[in-house]
Amino acid sequence: MNNQLISLAAFLLLNIVASSAQRQVYIVYLGEHNGQKTLQEIKNIHHSYLHSVKGSKEEAESCLIYSYKNVINGFSALLTPQEAHTISDMDGVISVFHSHPTKSRLHTTRSWDFISLLEANWDASKANGEELLSKASYGKNVIIGVLDSGVWPESESFNDEGMEPIPTSWNGICQTGVAFNSSHCNRKLVGARYYLKGYEAYFGPLDPTLDFRSPRDINGHGTHTASTIGGRRVPNAAAIGGVGNGTASGGAPLARLAIYKVCWPVPGQSPAEGNACLDDDMLAAFDDAIADGVGVISVSIGGNTSRPYTEDGIAIGALHAVRRNVVVACSAGNSGPDLSTVSNVAPWIITVAASSVDRVFSSPLLLGNGLTIEGQSITPFQRATYPLVYAAAAEIPGTTTDLTTGLCLDGTLSPALVRGKAVFCWAGDTPQALEVQRAGGVATVLGNTVDGIGVVGRPYLIPATVVLSNEDQKLRIFNYSVTDAAPTATLIPTRTLLGTSPAPFMADFTSRGPNFIQPNILKPDITAPGLNIVAAWSEASSPLKVAEDNRVVKFQIDSGTSMSCPHVAAVAALLKAIHPDWSSAAVRSAIITTAKLTNNLGKPITDALGNPATPFEYGAGHIQPSKAVDPGLVYDATYDDYLLFLCSSSGGNLLDPSFNCPTNVPSPSNLNYPSLAIADLQGSFTVERTVTNVGVGNSSYSVTIDPPPGYLVRISPATLDFSMAGEKQSFSITVEVVSSANVYAFGWYRWSDGIHQVTSPISVWTVL
Repeated sequence: MNNQLISLAAFLLLNIVASSAQRQVYIVYLGEHNGQKTLQEIKNIHHSYLHSVKGSKEEAESCLIYSYKNVINGFSALLTPQEAHTISDMDGVISVFHSHPTKSRLHTTRSWDFISLLEANWDASKANGEELLSKASYGKNVIIGVLDSGVWPESESFNDEGMEPIPTSWNGICQTGVAFNSSHCNRKLVGARYYLKGYEAYFGPLDPTLDFRSPRDINGHGTHTASTIGGRRVPNAAAIGGVGNGTASGGAPLARLAIYKVCWPVPGQSPAEGNACLDDDMLAAFDDAIADGVGVISVSIGGNTSRPYTEDGIAIGALHAVRRNVVVACSAGNSGPDLSTVSNVAPWIITVAASSVDRVFSSPLLLGNGLTIEGQSITPFQRATYPLVYAAAAEIPGTTTDLTTGLCLDGTLSPALVRGKAVFCWAGDTPQALEVQRAGGVATVLGNTVDGIGVVGRPYLIPATVVLSNEDQKLRIFNYSVTDAAPTATLIPTRTLLGTSPAPFMADFTSRGPNFIQPNILKPDITAPGLNIVAAWSEASSPLKVAEDNRVVKFQIDSGTSMSCPHVAAVAALLKAIHPDWSSAAVRSAIITTAKLTNNLGKPITDALGNPATPFEYGAGHIQPSKAVDPGLVYDATYDDYLLFLCSSSGGNLLDPSFNCPTNVPSPSNLNYPSLAIADLQGSFTVERTVTNVGVGNSSYSVTIDPPPGYLVRISPATLDFSMAGEKQSFSITVEVVSSANVYAFGWYRWSDGIHQVTSPISVWTVL
């Protein structure tokens, strides 16, 4: 009998453990609050859904993680797949989906000057970004919410000296926590919050040695993005060793910043591998940011490229934001150069790609045979000459294969063959430089890890230079190192070169279109500086984010669409300051239709290999803030327009059941977007667009068309006449297949009144 009881108890225990193991974090999305319920009433409703699938009220309450209370209606909870499925069938439930740990590659001293030069067509005497800033009062009345890894409040970029009182529109808080108190907020950093519930439900309790349980940034990424958006002007700012010295400044230096820390370190992973940002944490941050009164939200966080809008926390949060005319800018991702890798593709988001500025950190390599190899470096070191060895000739036998030889992988180099030498690694980054150092090497020459001319700068711990991924250059180093009896390499210290060309070019890492979720919407929308950007940094994070690096810096060079997104967020803030009545769609349209398509050589923007880039890489082109202030015409869109788009895109409006889809829904291509994308075109297709005059009252615009090769494009009417500001005019665009293959083709159409050039890209694809 006792044995039977023990067996029964063991059986029950195993079932409890199995059930617990199945539980995962789910978000139950219910739409939007109507503003008529109290907080307790909201919680009671959320508990009722859980109580229906749980055994008791206590269990229902204990499994609840977030109960979204401000604008977004929904909650997150620990549920089994069966419980989640049951709730998904209940009345009022729009969607139930996993809270995914979105990986964040968390997806300045030159960049703003470069943008000003670009707008002036590279004539320095006409570059005047100060005029735009003055017109926008430097963004002083705009509050920008930053969803990221937190902030280092002591940075000079966030001082509030001389700033005016906080705008009365601010409703947020300064949440205290470990190493962060209310005094860390000021008239620049007006608020700060942190979100851990989703993270801890997924990964377990936060390890206090990995991060601060507070808005304080241990990673550096959040500090970098926030200061790029709205950092104060800090003279003589530079990365380690004085590289990139200049005046650091955000794009809107008097704008107010509200920090929402949603990204945290992944247990067992190096900080250099990125953070985890949970959907339910981000949704809670969106909910608070909207209620707090922000005007712009910047999200430098990469999302899954294949998740539908109903299962994407960023897309859902952003839709609630834009309904209230909060502009949301997101990074496009760093998964290039492959196609269909762009993330954050909802049409109510401004999706930002990354490109270069006209600055190179030159560090040539001089070989002992007299050859000079072009290299780049942001590592501080003195000129010196070293014996040179190729990694493949210094490997421990058996540690590499034909595919990995020469790559300086961890544990592969022989100290006896490397000690005191410079090691040439065929391709590498931080791990390769650390392996050379581990084996006793005193310097390293790294082949670029990306194709083309863009080098992502890293301040390595030993002297290092990166040679471009040019096979000829690398073969010269290889041949010399293996044929010369005593090969040597002289590493030449970094020299900052300004005005380099071509610039901009698209960074190799920037994610590309077409849009995987809905190819009838062109993404990304725009490109901005994202390669080797100098901005503020967390003093709790070393430059390399590895245990071997104990250096402390106030400013750091970083790269990614995470760096380009805050540039666009800052511009959006300036536009909001000048045009407070503009919708988020109008702001996006102004940015898109005024973009630049040529580089400082007067030629079309290229990729890192020198090939002509396409709208799948740069969207409409490179941002021109001063032009966007006065775009002439804008393509506006309302919340209902986005819901109608969802009707056609998703087979039904799945995010707001209060909106009834019409019987005959228009094509997704028909959304009033500033660009045009048509996928799988058969024969001919016609869409309609409507523009709003935001320029002078009496004006007349004529259209010119540069059709995609293999297609005929007709626009009717070909002239739009406006008698007053705010007037709307509609036109139709018909695209017809003439001769095409199974590839995308690109073109443009432009409306001009002789002063404004309102330019829209066209992307078309057909299967014959």
